[in-house]
Amino acid sequence: MTEKFEELSAPPDAVENGGIEVLRASVVDGAVSIALRRSFDDPATWGRLLVDLARQAARVYALETEMSEEEAFARIRAGIESESLDPDAPILN
Repeated sequence: MTEKFEELSAPPDAVENGGIEVLRASVVDGAVSIALRRSFDDPATWGRLLVDLARQAARVYALETEMSEEEAFARIRAGIESESLDPDAPILN
């Protein structure tokens, strides 16, 4: 367990140009804790944001592990699909 909260820095372009934080996610005791604001008129925009986030995460895996970006993205997509098919998963946390 990490006793001190370790936060990321704001993206440099957001610091330089301004912006609005729309999502903050943390891992607390092995579970994901999320804060977000609606931010978009059309919920489909969240889908685009989540895909962009998955692609960026896949790039990080490719840089930091032996996994290719394509393999990491496929595994992320498999996790999303598995979670979305779970009838017992809550829609909102």
